[in-house]
Amino acid sequence: MTFNRQISALAGSLALVALVGAQAAHAETVKFAAKLDAAQEVPPTDSKGTGTADISYDTDSKKLEWTVEYSGLTGDATAGHFHGPAAEGEKAGVAVPFEGSLASPIKGSATLTDAQAADLEAGKYYVNIHTAANKDGEIRGQVIKSEM
Repeated sequence: MTFNRQISALAGSLALVALVGAQAAHAETVKFAAKLDAAQEVPPTDSKGTGTADISYDTDSKKLEWTVEYSGLTGDATAGHFHGPAAEGEKAGVAVPFEGSLASPIKGSATLTDAQAADLEAGKYYVNIHTAANKDGEIRGQVIKSEM
């Protein structure tokens, strides 16, 4: 093999290794969590309900997955969603609705847009559970990055 062909082969191999390494470094599963209660609602409710949300986000596929568990609500859940973009104490529209059964635990997934992913990672999403007695939301929790 000539010196030029050796250099070309080496350069091609290094480019392939760099491409594979960049893709592997780019893809990541990020964990998020939320603690839901009545005090975080805007305005707060007098519900004794509480809940948790365990959330994971795959940065490569943009797939968001969640499990939301709750108890102590004034009645059956009538709706549940991720809302955003909004900081704590602010309201926002529905960003990702929960579909299917709203009985605890609520499990689901969705593929986010680039804008939704940026809002999620910036801490601008919250989880909200609604009931007939609290049509605007009974319990709410801000979504934050989790150590787990």
